Amino acid sequence: MSAEERFDAIIVGAGPAGSACAYVLAKAGKSVLLVERGDTAGSKNVTGGRLYTYALELVEPGLFAQAPLERKVVREQIMMLSSTGGITVDYVNYKFGENVPQSYTVLRAPFDEWFAGQAEAQGAMFAAGILVDELIEADGRIVGIKAGDDEMFADVVIAADGVNSFIAQKAGLISDITAHAVGVGAKEIIQLPPEVIQDRFNLSEEEGVARVVLRASAGVTGGGFFYTNKDSISLGLVLNPEELGRSGKKIHDLLQDYKLHPAIYPLIKDGTTIEYGAHLVPELGFHGVPKKLYRDGLVLIGDAAGMVINTGTILRGIDLAIVSGVAAARALIEASEPGKVGPAYLQQLEQLQLLPTMRLYKGFHELMSLPRMFTTYPDMANDMMKFMFSVDGNLPERMDKGMLRVLKSHVTLGQLVADGWKGFKSI
Repeated sequence: MSAEERFDAIIVGAGPAGSACAYVLAKAGKSVLLVERGDTAGSKNVTGGRLYTYALELVEPGLFAQAPLERKVVREQIMMLSSTGGITVDYVNYKFGENVPQSYTVLRAPFDEWFAGQAEAQGAMFAAGILVDELIEADGRIVGIKAGDDEMFADVVIAADGVNSFIAQKAGLISDITAHAVGVGAKEIIQLPPEVIQDRFNLSEEEGVARVVLRASAGVTGGGFFYTNKDSISLGLVLNPEELGRSGKKIHDLLQDYKLHPAIYPLIKDGTTIEYGAHLVPELGFHGVPKKLYRDGLVLIGDAAGMVINTGTILRGIDLAIVSGVAAARALIEASEPGKVGPAYLQQLEQLQLLPTMRLYKGFHELMSLPRMFTTYPDMANDMMKFMFSVDGNLPERMDKGMLRVLKSHVTLGQLVADGWKGFKSI
């Protein structure tokens, strides 16, 4: 690649945001360079999660039907653990999004590789194993990137390099990441025969489960998750890094404790761990979005722009990343000159309902910061269920008195009212 070669856009990072952006731009006839630090797109991702398919439909109608997705999610579950038991709320809807399915479970490594390949098929130039060292700036404007001795130039550089974005930091749009802004996640993929997964989760061949777990780790604020794939289960923890540091515990050990919990282990018994990984996860939702998402010649998308929603029961990241990539692409296509891409990007984020959606959930990080949300209240809920269903042959305690006794053994009425008011204000 010659130093003189110039592109309409250089996209740094071939995750869902970067590939979506590259696909839309290339299809519109723009010259695009998509660079990825890993050996292949998705090579750094062990994550298993879910994809809301409306996002792929924004890239191109019908695209989701071609994607290497796992199982259509028909069961939404919320689980609250105590030390010895668990309560699971199970919502089942077999008609969830009949025309465009609501969501699928997905394995990021094969999905990311496929998506980058789709962008390449549209005409984008894809280059793996490229570590960007510097941004190239001229007269206060970003005009390209430097990787080793190679310099590459573009009208616009698009940062899709994930949480704690190196590109965004180099451009002065974000500072170094702080512990309160992220969670630290540890994830495993556990292989099991499809028929075993279907039997244990009450599923048919194409159906899947998405489960979030409260109080997944004793003593450290955070939660867990479960996703059923075709022949594996993705599970993991996302914990508060400050509390994890103070606890002196290792996240890998807490993940093992989580897997061995009596309400979890039967679901993964006899499975084989085939992948393991850990990484940072944006936690602040709308409050974690940088004050400036662009500067002249540069735009932030995906995790680099803090595009994540986590309410504790709703976890959204991949779809928001894709939508932000589409927004950036449309802005570049429609802008009459490179200097107008940034403002046009913000308009697209509004029109595509991404920023309005994030604003809708902007208070939830306050709710999730309540320490009792992940410790006291799951324990209390489990003790209430134990009281309701325990039978020993003696005269049972009156229901109202028993429930009040259990409640008072965990929180004072003052604490309950204070938490309730804070929770109400957050939503």
